[in-house]
Amino acid sequence: MIKFLSMSSILMSIAMQPISDNRGITNQPLLKNHPSKTIYDFKVDGLDGGSIDFSSFKGKKILIVNTASKCGYTPQYKELEELYEKYKNKLVIVGFPANNFGGQEPGTNAEIKEFCQKNYGVSFPMAAKVSVKGDDTAPIYQWLCNKSQNGVLDAEIKWNFGKFLLDEHGKLLNYFPSKITPLSEEITSKL
Repeated sequence: MIKFLSMSSILMSIAMQPISDNRGITNQPLLKNHPSKTIYDFKVDGLDGGSIDFSSFKGKKILIVNTASKCGYTPQYKELEELYEKYKNKLVIVGFPANNFGGQEPGTNAEIKEFCQKNYGVSFPMAAKVSVKGDDTAPIYQWLCNKSQNGVLDAEIKWNFGKFLLDEHGKLLNYFPSKITPLSEEITSKL
């Protein structure tokens, strides 16, 4: 038994070492660390003052979108609402208003909520206004944008209406830039 444990320790230690080939390229260790946090660990403030608990979305795909009210892509709210209505039995959309690009979301949470409901009939969950880029990036966006935290990909949000799609188990699947519209085949084919 002691020999078995000893051998197991040696094998584990070897498996954790980076592997270099004869060109000097280092590959990932055989056993890699999994991110300690998942999307289900996040709770964020809601636009209406409540909170949004991502653990309540287990079993559904999640589309997370950074939004703005005064952007050329703002009409995507209409498609986001259509997508939500069409797939809400298996998809939840969460909008995150952000003022990071061109000052295109200057309003308060109350003003943003009124704008979204009045102009687009938004019924999907909307988070309170956050930052999605820079030194004050919201923790959920730090997780979404960094492979070291999400275990899947690095993403750079370059403008409003960037979209992250996660599967039914909370695993990040893909990032779609602003120009990919909510009802595009790139997104709907993954639902």
